[in-house]
Amino acid sequence: MIQKKICMVGAFAVGKTSLVARFVESIFSEKYHTTVGVKISKKALQVGDQEWHLILWDLAGEDEFLQIRTSYLRGSAGYLLVVDGTRRATLDTAVSIQQRIVDTVGNIPFVVLFNKSDLTNEWEIANDAFEELSHKGWSWLKASAKTGEGVDEAFLTLITKMPEG
Repeated sequence: MIQKKICMVGAFAVGKTSLVARFVESIFSEKYHTTVGVKISKKALQVGDQEWHLILWDLAGEDEFLQIRTSYLRGSAGYLLVVDGTRRATLDTAVSIQQRIVDTVGNIPFVVLFNKSDLTNEWEIANDAFEELSHKGWSWLKASAKTGEGVDEAFLTLITKMPEG
């Protein structure tokens, strides 16, 4: 059995909690719940011939008044950097968060997850932003906590980047 701590980080109201609920419990709620501090969930899954136990740390969102507590990131094997596709500013916040994570815990595996793919007609993020991330060597995916599209794939992509030991 492999046990890993994964953090969910990103700007305020990008859908981190909804993504965790979709992944862990296969549910989605239209109700918005602000995360205060951190909420911890667990998920066990089989990947190939290995059983993985993931401890998911859903960190409170970041805005201009509140920055994530980088101490929560210690011991993480990886993180999902969540962006709201309908709000361009959340990508800028994500880039800033990523740099602070590197400064705090070093280079650990991560995937940029563009949430709300069910609302692409409302997106404020253009294709050049995806090209720029790819040029940086960053892995990114589109997902929807509401429909479930891409959610499992995002976690599995992150798992493949993490060492098993």
